[in-house]
Amino acid sequence: MQKLKLLLVAGARPNFMKIAPVIRELKRRSEEFDYVLVHTGQHYDEGMSDVFFRDLGIPAPDHHLNVGSGSHAAQTARIMTAFEKVLQRELPD
Repeated sequence: MQKLKLLLVAGARPNFMKIAPVIRELKRRSEEFDYVLVHTGQHYDEGMSDVFFRDLGIPAPDHHLNVGSGSHAAQTARIMTAFEKVLQRELPD
């Protein structure tokens, strides 16, 4: 059986808390799934991002989009543009 390749995308505090148990399950089922973790970079300081990765046992992201702050529209546009390149490179299932 061929593994399925998934992309997991997180960028804000609620996403980090939701993605941690998903990653644990994917690791448990590593014979079925590979995953790539993408951090949008919406929250980029220690208290808004790094602490969650450390405390929740989330591995370092495979891709960091570094979108930074800005209006909702500006952030979304930067995420979409950067994420498209990740999709083309990673070719997830």
